[in-house]
Amino acid sequence: MKNRLLLIVGLGLLLLGAIAPSPAWATPPPPGNLLTLNLLQERLQAPVQRQGSRFVDLSHLHLDLRPENSDFRQQFYQLLGDRLQQSDTVLGLDLSESVIDGDLDLSALGLKVSLYSPVPPIFSEVEREQLERDRRRLSQLSQLSRSLLSQPAPSPLQISVLRGALRLGQTRIQGGVNLANTFFLGQVNGQGAQFSNRVTATDARFGQPVNLAGAVFDQDATWQNAIFFEKATFSQAQFSGEVSLQGSQFQAVANFGQTLFQETANLTRTLWQADADFAQARWQGPALFSKAQFSDSLYLSSATFADRLTFREAQFSQPVNLRGASILAQADFGDTTFAPQAYLNVSGLEFNADEAKILGNPGQIGQAISVPTLRGNKTLLRNLIRNFRLQEQIPDANAIEYTVERLRLRQLRQNLLSINLNTASLATLQSVGFSAEQAQAVVAARQEQAFQRSPDVLKLDEIDLNTYVSVRDRIVALPPRTVTRWLLDGLHWMGLNLLLLLTRYGTSIWLIFGTGILMAAYFSLLFWLIDRLRRLRPTPLLPALGETLWMLGSTGIMGLGGFYAVIQTAQRPVWTLVCVGAIAIPIPALLTLLLYSQQRSHPLLNTSYFVEDGSARQLRLFIGRLPIMPRFAFFRDRYLPILWDRRWNWLNYLDFSLINLVKFGFNDIRLRDQHLPGLISALVWYQWGLGLLYIALLLWTLSRTIPGLNLLLYFG
Repeated sequence: MKNRLLLIVGLGLLLLGAIAPSPAWATPPPPGNLLTLNLLQERLQAPVQRQGSRFVDLSHLHLDLRPENSDFRQQFYQLLGDRLQQSDTVLGLDLSESVIDGDLDLSALGLKVSLYSPVPPIFSEVEREQLERDRRRLSQLSQLSRSLLSQPAPSPLQISVLRGALRLGQTRIQGGVNLANTFFLGQVNGQGAQFSNRVTATDARFGQPVNLAGAVFDQDATWQNAIFFEKATFSQAQFSGEVSLQGSQFQAVANFGQTLFQETANLTRTLWQADADFAQARWQGPALFSKAQFSDSLYLSSATFADRLTFREAQFSQPVNLRGASILAQADFGDTTFAPQAYLNVSGLEFNADEAKILGNPGQIGQAISVPTLRGNKTLLRNLIRNFRLQEQIPDANAIEYTVERLRLRQLRQNLLSINLNTASLATLQSVGFSAEQAQAVVAARQEQAFQRSPDVLKLDEIDLNTYVSVRDRIVALPPRTVTRWLLDGLHWMGLNLLLLLTRYGTSIWLIFGTGILMAAYFSLLFWLIDRLRRLRPTPLLPALGETLWMLGSTGIMGLGGFYAVIQTAQRPVWTLVCVGAIAIPIPALLTLLLYSQQRSHPLLNTSYFVEDGSARQLRLFIGRLPIMPRFAFFRDRYLPILWDRRWNWLNYLDFSLINLVKFGFNDIRLRDQHLPGLISALVWYQWGLGLLYIALLLWTLSRTIPGLNLLLYFG
């Protein structure tokens, strides 16, 4: 009974194997599709015309090039190679939708050309130019390597040249493919081809467009030092094994959109002279772009990087588009060079600082990151700030925060000045750029439901994309606002603008130092002027010429130092200088003009308005000090008028200005409390009030730019 059961099961399995479908390449094709020697000779003698070119038609066939079929294999390469090489006209090879067992050596089909000998006359003028272009480059590189390594001249290098086009559309190749050291002068079309074994294309050259869209590479693919002179298309290709494009050059557009890389993709030292498009590509293994050079834009939009992404020592001449990409592991931009117009557009980037990292040179990578709008990127920007703070790259974290506040400032300005779709009248909507019909549609729609975002107007049938693009910078969608709310937003915009202009939102210590030096030098010159230039008549009270030169020279040098610091560090240096001037010039200038418009005649006119504490000379902090001398008689014995007959008298005014502004100085210098014009007192108190604001900004900036200093400030 048991033997009978086993017999029944065995017969069932045999019957199932006989009727089950199997892949086309698993069973030999019908005899009519098998390429035989006779059929090969027939096809060689009767080329076909397709798309303006002549081809040897070996499409829709089964080619057995396995080592077991060595006789046919040898005849195949011999006959086909001779036909392609010796033809008076250019012949291409069409292997579309064929199945090839065994290895396919395309380099064996080309004409062998020596690197150092003249180009044979069989080539056309265009072909000769393409060939000479690459031969010169290879010759120069060969000579350079010999000169550097002091090696003897090698034997003449040969390259294999295929003059005609190559068609591999939907071709299935079971063995390996060899394209090494081969120059393809015609187009290569392998759309949808399947390469079941290793593909070797080291030092291959492609003079015409290459189309391998949708191709499947089941094993490793090596394209080291390959050159693509025209467009290269690998879109929707699938690389199941490792792929190496190390040292390759793409002199035209390269399209790798929606390509799948399952293993390591080595693209180190690659050269991209036109757009490199990797949009929606998926990288399951490492993506290595170290030392790559991108002369045009790099598109990585909506790409996914499950493993590490490396751009170490890469060079970018144009923007890098990472819009909507996903970085799940680590992105390394260490020692990367960005041209002035290059940046990383990370709008919509999916990145979690707890699970992934973005690395780069401290102080550089944060400056290179850019997003166009704050809306939709707040979480991303917070993650980027957290990423750099976890790596203790404080300048880069601050750079991202500065970017956030700049975008916030732009959003506030748009909210203040743009037309609100939820409250604007018909006439106002038409003045923006909507037609009468479109404006009525907007009003009708908002009565049913208020607009949440300005792009919501595209949901209306009356409004097309062109209209929205023309008005999007002048419209907003906000809840109705009161006058009080509008004023608060205006004050917020003004305060944020001042923080950005004067301190880059607390991220630039040299900028805040530069503005402080400018103000200290300006006020010290102003104090010296009102103290030393009392009047011209009846009895002149004027400073000496030497003192005047010393004062002008010292404040001029300080002013130039502050001006240079502002120019070098401010994002908008002109507006920063305008802001400093608006704070420091109008009110002090008005008080000075009023002072000189009056005739100064009061007791102690020949004595300085400024007095110094003669009991001690030391560097001190004057946080709680007021600018006017106390009235207690004991203090009047300690405070003496500053000396006028010294060449270093300019230091007294500079010291007083620094104490009043920065609350730090060498000697305690104050205003006297007797016979003091009120305008001078008002001027000094004005600078003292500015000093409170300045010291707050300075401490805030220091705490954000120097790690650990905030703890010292809080708990010291």
